Amino acid sequence: MTSVFQLVWDCWENHVKEHPQYEAIVHWDALGKPFRWTYGNLLEEALKIADNLMHQGVKAGDVCALILRHNKYFYPIYMGIAAIGAIPAVLAYPNVRLHPAKFFHGLSGMAQKSGLDWVMTERELELSIKPLIINEQSTIKGIFFPLEWINSQQPKELKYELINKSRNTINSSAPFLLQHSSGTTGLQKAVVLSHKAVLEHIKRYSKAIKLSEEDKIVNWLPLYHDMGLIAAFHIPLALGIPSIQLDPFQWVSAPIILFQAISEEKATLTWLPNFAYNFLADRVDEEEMEGIDLSSMRMFVNCSEVVRSESHKKFFNRFQKYGVKKESLAACYAMAETTFAVTQTEPGFEARMLTVDRNALARKIVQPPQYAGLEKICVSSGKPISDCLLKIIDENGVELPENRVGKVFIKSISLFDGYRNKPETTSQVLKDGWYSSGDIGFLHNGEYFIIGRGDDVIIVAGKNIFPEDIEDVVNNVKGVIPGRIVAFGVENLETGTEDVAVIAETSCEDAIEKNPLELTIKQAGMDIDVTISVVYLVPPRWLIKSSSGKPSRKANKERILVNNVDLIKK
Repeated sequence: MTSVFQLVWDCWENHVKEHPQYEAIVHWDALGKPFRWTYGNLLEEALKIADNLMHQGVKAGDVCALILRHNKYFYPIYMGIAAIGAIPAVLAYPNVRLHPAKFFHGLSGMAQKSGLDWVMTERELELSIKPLIINEQSTIKGIFFPLEWINSQQPKELKYELINKSRNTINSSAPFLLQHSSGTTGLQKAVVLSHKAVLEHIKRYSKAIKLSEEDKIVNWLPLYHDMGLIAAFHIPLALGIPSIQLDPFQWVSAPIILFQAISEEKATLTWLPNFAYNFLADRVDEEEMEGIDLSSMRMFVNCSEVVRSESHKKFFNRFQKYGVKKESLAACYAMAETTFAVTQTEPGFEARMLTVDRNALARKIVQPPQYAGLEKICVSSGKPISDCLLKIIDENGVELPENRVGKVFIKSISLFDGYRNKPETTSQVLKDGWYSSGDIGFLHNGEYFIIGRGDDVIIVAGKNIFPEDIEDVVNNVKGVIPGRIVAFGVENLETGTEDVAVIAETSCEDAIEKNPLELTIKQAGMDIDVTISVVYLVPPRWLIKSSSGKPSRKANKERILVNNVDLIKK
C-alpha cells in the first residue's frame, strides 16, 4: 500500500477517503477516559493546525521542533506540520529532574547544529526559549503555542489549495522528519529521514512482523525516540491500524496501565527496551493484575538495548499466568539511522537463545562453553528485513564469517540521508552506502546477535570485557537498585591497561552497610572471572540517563571521575 504514495501525508489522506470513521489513535489517559481519534477528525484537526502555521509564516522545508507534553492534541499538531511539507522534530519535554540551564543548553545546541526554524511548545517554556530568538548563533525564528490555537479556534474556511500547494513543492526524496539520536547532553546529531525512507521502511518492516488489520499496537514510549515514533506511531498510522498511545510519565509512575490498555483494548503488539521487562516484573503488584488478560498479545518486541535472556525469563515467569506466551517474546535490532528496524525475529517463535563460552567471546570467537561457569547466553535479534544487508567486519575492515565477533555495518533502502549540518560526522559513519553502527555482534546460523557497543568494550590485559556482563551480575546483588548500574573501563597508567569500574545506586547510607556491599559487588565480578577494581556507591537517581531512558556509560563515567565529591570510592 505505502509504495503507491510519494509522501507520508498521502497515506493518511487515503485512509480518510476510504474509511474516515476508522479508529486511528486511542489516546489513553490513566486519569480519565480514552480519547479516540478517527482518521476523519484527526486529519480535520491537522489541517486546522496547518492553516495556522501558514498564517504564521511557516513554509515547506522549515524545521518545526515540538516540545509538548503527552496529550491528545500532539498527533494532529505533528501531522499539521507535515501537511504543509514542513519537517517535524520531536524533542523531549523537560521534566522536574532536568535543570532549566541544562535544558536551554541542549536546545541551544540543537538550534545551532540542527537548524531548527520554529519551536512549538507550551506557554510555561516561553521564558526559557525566548532568548534563543535573539541569539545570533540560533536559527530559531519564533515560538508558537499550538494548544492555545486549538482551544480558541473559531470556525473558518480553510484554504486547502494553499496547504496542498505548499506540500506539493516537495517530493519523496525531501526530508520528512528529523530524529535526534539518543544522548544526554544536547542530542546534537539530527538524523534526516526522507519520505521515501520512511515509506519503504514501513512497507518492509510491516511484512517482517506480519502486521495485519487484526492488529492493534500499544505504546508507552516517548515519541522523541525512534522506537516510539516510527514503530508505534508512524507504522500503524500509515497502514490504517489503530494504536493506543500512553503517557510515558504515567507509565513510569504506574506501569500497570500498559497491561490495563492491553487487556481492555485487546492489543496485539508492543515494543519495549530491555529494562522494561524487569521494571514491569518488579513494579506491578499482584493485586493490580486482577482481571488483566494479556493473551491477545502476539509480540512483545525487545529493542533499543542489548537483549538479555534473564529479562525475558523473568517477564515470562511473572506474567505467564495472565496469558503471556513464550512465542510472543520477540526481538529486533534497530536505530534511527536506518529509520528503525534492521533485523527481526520471526513472529510466532521465541527469540533464539544461544549459550556460548564467555572467555572465547572475549577473544571474538563464538563457541560452546568449554567448562562449567563460563556460560553466557546471547539472544538473537533475528534476520535482516527485506532490502537490508548486514556484515560483521574486523578492525582492518575485513568481513568476518559466521561465529566471529566484530563491528556491525548496515546497508538499507531506508537508510538516513545523513546528520543534518554535520557532513564530517556523516562521512565518518557512512561510506560506500554502508553505515557503521558502532555496535558489536556476530552472525550465527543466519541470525544476528548484538552483544554491545564497540566504544563501551573494556580491555583488560588484552582481554575484551563487555560491560553488559558485569552489569548483569551486579544487578543481582542485594542492596543494589536493579537496573541502576553502569560498568566502564578506566585507564591505569601504571599497568598500561584498563581497570574495571562500577557505579551502582544504593539506598545504603553509611559505611557499615556500604563496605560489605562493595565486597559483594567485587565478588560478583569474580564469579564471571572479572576483577572489579573500583566501586562507586551512589544514592538513588544519581545516574544520568540518555533520551531513550538508558543509563549512559560515557556520561556517568565523566561525571564520577570529574565530580567525585562526597562519594564513597573503594
